[in-house]
Amino acid sequence: MGPFGPLRVRGGGSDRLRRMLRRQRRAAAAGLALAGAVLATTGPSSADGGAGPPEDPPGTGRAPVRLVSAPVRIADPETVRLLRPGDRVDVIAVGDAGGDARVVARGARVAKVPPASTGAGALVVLSVERPTATALLGAGTSGRLAVAVSDAN
Repeated sequence: MGPFGPLRVRGGGSDRLRRMLRRQRRAAAAGLALAGAVLATTGPSSADGGAGPPEDPPGTGRAPVRLVSAPVRIADPETVRLLRPGDRVDVIAVGDAGGDARVVARGARVAKVPPASTGAGALVVLSVERPTATALLGAGTSGRLAVAVSDAN
């Protein structure tokens, strides 16, 4: 093996120090970006430990209302063709024996109206509170249901 010249390292230890500081700045910036993304998606939690936005604005004095989608078979498919999503309807139940009619749901919002259907009745999806959905289900099994467009539009 022949002779070779001495190795020379540029910058020595100061270059290593600069690289280390640069890496730490990048890590700190990445950590701050991650923390910002987490706060943006979840939001800061309130003092009582709750998270997420309230259903009603603060100060209204009402408890939040949870709505569910309730599929309801209406006896007259021609009536259903008049409905549009967003309409408010009253749902009326009539027994099979032609007894008295009773209002099962007032001011229910129409969520979906299917395309024209054939057969006995048409299915409509209403957005109602859970107890009202239960009442609609019970009324639908024991009789026929009809809708009347509500004035609460």
